[in-house]
Amino acid sequence: MAAAGAAVAIDAAAGTVYAGPRQKAGKLRIIGIACSPRKGKTTAASLQVCLQAAAKVDRRIEVELIELAGMKIDGSLAAGLPPAPGQKDDFQKLVPKLSDPKVKGIIIGTPVYFANMTSLCKAFLDRCIAFRKNNFALSNKVAGVLAVGSARNGGQELTIQSVQAALLCQEMIIVGDARPSAHIGATVWNDGKEDVTRDQFGMTTAGNLGRRVAETALCLAGLA
Repeated sequence: MAAAGAAVAIDAAAGTVYAGPRQKAGKLRIIGIACSPRKGKTTAASLQVCLQAAAKVDRRIEVELIELAGMKIDGSLAAGLPPAPGQKDDFQKLVPKLSDPKVKGIIIGTPVYFANMTSLCKAFLDRCIAFRKNNFALSNKVAGVLAVGSARNGGQELTIQSVQAALLCQEMIIVGDARPSAHIGATVWNDGKEDVTRDQFGMTTAGNLGRRVAETALCLAGLA
């Protein structure tokens, strides 16, 4: 089955994805983006678990965490409105970093606010229209989503699906957390304490998500 870039075929019986010819070994980068307005808190900590698991998959994988906390990202500019005189726009510095061909995977992490993503996450995703306008610069990058809720069933899955819907519009390859949990993404519970790693099940889904993003990125790059 031919496609832009490496050809990909799926063996339905074995459930295996085959990439095209192997590429020369090189570094792949996976970036985690924390969309919490609170810097260095539970969403960032959960994404670190994802990234650590991703890095363990293969020595060729590099990881990086970007926190949007404190950044000025105005979602209304996605509508084509001009910025106000002197308005700061931190989104622009993210564009070359995320569209870099070496970046093969992106994991979005957001707290759950009223059963959905934060306004910061939504503003970021809206501004990603810049990548669509740039010949779908995020196309075929692997994407995973993590959500942190204040209850075990606090809207994490609905939030993850909402973020995934926006990423599908970028032609990204969406994956969930891998086996043995194997659901739609990383679902983390913050029990009100600062140490989110106390949620053992949530940390398992976070690690599985990071591993799955890394494995899929390697496969699509012909390096698996």
